[in-house]
Amino acid sequence: MQVKNLIEKEKFKLITGEEGITAEIEGLYCCDLLSWVMSHAKGGDAWITVQTHMNIVAVASLLDISCIIIPESIDIDQKTIDKAKEENIPILSTNLNSYEIFCEMYESGLR
Repeated sequence: MQVKNLIEKEKFKLITGEEGITAEIEGLYCCDLLSWVMSHAKGGDAWITVQTHMNIVAVASLLDISCIIIPESIDIDQKTIDKAKEENIPILSTNLNSYEIFCEMYESGLR
């Protein structure tokens, strides 16, 4: 599954530019503690977090995360959006909660 496939589902809204939307999603990781994410997430994961500050882009870029998913329609700092565009890291927003995002991904075939 590619990031753009999530966008096509209409439950996920692309917040950043289209750069990086052809990245493959190979796994899904959910955590808000950046140091924990840095030590446990894997390249190709889509990352669910309620954190919206610029440091999430740095972590995603460091790990080659396929995209960042912000659940529950949480507002995202403009500086974070700008930095994500600069680093070609797609940020998606959804009104779904983390559990519902996992269910969506599972139903889409991500195992």
